Amino acid sequence: MLELEGIDCHYAKVHVLRGVSLVVNRGEIVSMIGPNAAGKTTTLRVMAGLKQPSAGRIRYLGEDITRLLPFERVRRGLVLVPEGRQIFPKFTVLDNLRMGAYQRPDRGAIDGDLESVYELFPRLRERRDQRGGSLSGGEQQMLAIGRGLMAQPKSLLL
Repeated sequence: MLELEGIDCHYAKVHVLRGVSLVVNRGEIVSMIGPNAAGKTTTLRVMAGLKQPSAGRIRYLGEDITRLLPFERVRRGLVLVPEGRQIFPKFTVLDNLRMGAYQRPDRGAIDGDLESVYELFPRLRERRDQRGGSLSGGEQQMLAIGRGLMAQPKSLLL
């Protein structure tokens, strides 16, 4: 489903990732564990297209996506929920969730998916008209995950 092969990545002259290879098969849950500055976040950023590798290749669902832009990866079902609860603080909870579905052509199914997110995170239903920035840290994390789910991912990167 998702394959990284020989990924190298740099920030300026700092070589952050060296030869990272990883295979994630359909239905698997994979966790990257390591100390600070080990490259976990950079690996996720490379998978999502937010950082281009300097070497190596990324395949998703059999397609080489190494050079695809982030929005093109989202369209294919590869969605990153960024760390740090990066929500839209001035938008309501509902508007934040709808932002997760901005690329979807099936506008009619969005309300049903909102319902699914509210079932998973009932607190978001209670707070749907509240600004995202007024939520607690845990509620903001629920909102960030819910927004990712609204894109109907095949793979969710957390």
